[in-house]
Amino acid sequence: MRPLIYYIATTLDGYIAHPDGSFDGFSWDEEFIAGLLDSFPETIPVHMRGEASKEDNKWFDAVLMGRKTYDLGLQAGVTSPYPTLDQYVFSRSMEESPDTAVTLVKDGVEELVQGLKEEEGKAIWLCGGGELAGDLLRAGLIDQLIIKLNPVVFGAGIPLFSGKVDMTPLKLTDTRVFGSGQMILYYDLS
Repeated sequence: MRPLIYYIATTLDGYIAHPDGSFDGFSWDEEFIAGLLDSFPETIPVHMRGEASKEDNKWFDAVLMGRKTYDLGLQAGVTSPYPTLDQYVFSRSMEESPDTAVTLVKDGVEELVQGLKEEEGKAIWLCGGGELAGDLLRAGLIDQLIIKLNPVVFGAGIPLFSGKVDMTPLKLTDTRVFGSGQMILYYDLS
């Protein structure tokens, strides 16, 4: 069974974006970007990464996005942000996918995700957002967290997990610290 990994940037106070969905204020220095490109190349959107193939994927071969997360790419004119991955957008309000490479999921979220986990392949990337992450955590479907912890406090915004979630023990399995203060923290849900 392949794991579902919530790989996301967050602030020290647990926000993945400002209240309006923007995420300016996260640090993106050269060392950090180079580390992400080296370790997680398939998670860099196509308009920032350029040409790539599925063979370049190191961790993931599928990505799950909430509608608000997907909308960030749409605002930049990108309808297929991760073409080397099987892309799924979860939305009750979208009528149809703006791109044939992106599968729109309106309901049956837990069943679809469970089915994806049972398929052969690399890990599944939960890209965001907080509502989808909260739903999948409550359903017991998230296996790992990889947190790109940024040395900033937003004070308000979109939380890592929206809605009420139960206390969930985590096991730290690895860390990577960058000179600018960012950290990548790897956790298994126990």
